[in-house]
Amino acid sequence: MKRTVVVRVVAAVVVAVFVVGAWFTDGKLDLGWARFFSTAVLVASLILGLWDVWLWRLSVVQRIPGVPRRIRGTWQGTLTSFWTDPATGQRPPPKKVYLVVHQTATLVSIKLFTDESRSTSTVADVSMVDGLPVLTYVYLNRPAMRVEDRSRMHHGSTALDVSGRPPSLLKGRYWTDRDSKGELEFTRWHKGLADDFAEAARYFRKKSGR
Repeated sequence: MKRTVVVRVVAAVVVAVFVVGAWFTDGKLDLGWARFFSTAVLVASLILGLWDVWLWRLSVVQRIPGVPRRIRGTWQGTLTSFWTDPATGQRPPPKKVYLVVHQTATLVSIKLFTDESRSTSTVADVSMVDGLPVLTYVYLNRPAMRVEDRSRMHHGSTALDVSGRPPSLLKGRYWTDRDSKGELEFTRWHKGLADDFAEAARYFRKKSGR
């Protein structure tokens, strides 16, 4: 909806500039350009749509400064929790996890799957920090019913540094409102967008590639 409004405003400004320019040049107000308004809106909408969904992902376009780094796909990695079990005094072992990144030029959404839970982003963004791309997101984690007695639903946030062009490593940390924290590292990538833990695991039993 917002993009449609922007397209209409830009198209109206372009048509107005041509009308005013013709007026100053010829000394008369020519409204003939106004008939191209609908066409201008359609063409601008198509171009912006192609850019948002596909064009920005092309390798040659990814070299342009300001274009978001493409990390779209499913990533396999490891979650290392710094939480210590008060009963044993030990930390849990590292856990295999999958990060699924749905991404366009303007929007990012994240899902993270473990064998016991799934997290879904409420806010996500790929931005430049000190000249390097960083994926940040806030999420809601929903554990499976079988583990709710020891792992309750919670909110958290994550920041992952993006390395490589094309990206080959996502690495960073997370925090939760359960006063827990830890590290995340993702080193394997698949172009598919998994819907759950099992599907993501199947991706990496096959040869992955960009």
